[in-house]
Amino acid sequence: MSQIRNMEQHNDGNLSQVRHVVLVLSGKGGVGKSTVTTGLALAFRHAGKKVGILDADLCGPSIPCMLGVGRPDVHQCDSGWVPVYTDAQKSLALMSIGFLLEDPDEAVVWRGPKKTAMIAQFVCDVAWGELDVLLVDTPPGTSDEHLAVLENLKKHRVDGAVLVTTPQAVSTGDVRREITFCKKTGVRILGIIENMSGFVCPHCSECSNIFSKGGGEELAKLTGSTFLGAVPLDPLLSTSIEEGRDVLQSFPQSAAFSAISNISQTLLRSLQAA
Repeated sequence: MSQIRNMEQHNDGNLSQVRHVVLVLSGKGGVGKSTVTTGLALAFRHAGKKVGILDADLCGPSIPCMLGVGRPDVHQCDSGWVPVYTDAQKSLALMSIGFLLEDPDEAVVWRGPKKTAMIAQFVCDVAWGELDVLLVDTPPGTSDEHLAVLENLKKHRVDGAVLVTTPQAVSTGDVRREITFCKKTGVRILGIIENMSGFVCPHCSECSNIFSKGGGEELAKLTGSTFLGAVPLDPLLSTSIEEGRDVLQSFPQSAAFSAISNISQTLLRSLQAA
């Protein structure tokens, strides 16, 4: 991880060509933030947008696996780190600490100050170039990583946050605290997504609400937030994520396909109208 220490000066101009910055948040772990982030990025790319993902989950960097990019070397240019591109057209860029670990099984055992410094480098020292949307995938909670992201983005406009929850009350309760965090830090809430909203049978396509249903929509109503939509548990989506494939391209018949596509279109309209 020697590359982490090679840059002492931050380049605040690396975000100058990024049109929109969206945080993906949740107070709860295991609700599928990284899956939602990946799905939104792919949907934006299919809509003709240039997209970047900043994987700020330092202890659980799963997006490189979800996008099937492996562990390529990260190169440097005059402006900083060059992000890893997932396609030849360079329409989807990614930066993750997963690229910087010498061993993929290595645990990131860091205290707050080192995490904060790493996120500062990710925000300021990645040469994103021209992007329509930069998605920031965050770890669960409302602590050091989230404050570090906001602190380092303060010179650049953050359009807002998408909050991800599952239908159960134990999840929506934690997301309610994330809403409070957004209000305290002045982050606009772009909307709430209910993930794992029902299970789609791979044989008959019937949807069963094994985790209940409607908790995210109810939370949106109670807090005056926009409900962006619900994404079901879909084996086709799980397969594509496990294999690092593009679900929107590989499984257009997937129930998750239409849900993610509709949510991405709603979110794009909101960003363009802001």
